[in-house]
Amino acid sequence: MGVMVYGDASSGNCYKVQLLLEFLGQEYDWIPIDILKGETGSPEFLMMSPIGKIPVLRLENGEFLAESNAILNYLAIGSDWLPDDRVERARVLQWQFFEQYSHEPYIAVARFIQRYLGLPENRRQEYEQKQAGGHKALTIMEEHLARREFLVGDRPSIADISLYAYTHVADEGGFDLTKYRQIRAWIQRIESLPGFVPMQKDGG
Repeated sequence: MGVMVYGDASSGNCYKVQLLLEFLGQEYDWIPIDILKGETGSPEFLMMSPIGKIPVLRLENGEFLAESNAILNYLAIGSDWLPDDRVERARVLQWQFFEQYSHEPYIAVARFIQRYLGLPENRRQEYEQKQAGGHKALTIMEEHLARREFLVGDRPSIADISLYAYTHVADEGGFDLTKYRQIRAWIQRIESLPGFVPMQKDGG
């Protein structure tokens, strides 16, 4: 049995894992999980991931691995998606920490409120408060990408996958990417890579 991914196809964190697996040409089974129906809180799911979050990767030996960026690092070992150089590998981690602490809490949360919840009035203030932090993260990326084609080194890495996942759908959280010319060019470079598959948006 190969690897299995438990996730929501329209979740950026889950899409990261799917996209890397596709780039690697690795076979996998996708098990859909509906977070709005509370499936991540079921006893069966919590046995796989006590934190109750998607995605979850089931390894070939039956063990489970959670947290999207940890999964990316596991899958990328030995491939061109994770640099061998120690400094560059640390920079990959640096961008992945940036994604989780300075990018995802604003852009992904705003997208969840707008796309998944339909921007209810009781979440509108929170949604609006996410805008400044999201644009700060996008500005940091824009300035960095003005000097290079990819986030680390001279080729794409899992750092790019981590940031691409929610950045390319930032408009679904109210973030207009029109003024971010470097980011839009970077998005096009990612989408032109062999093996690229778009995010499925027919759920949630």
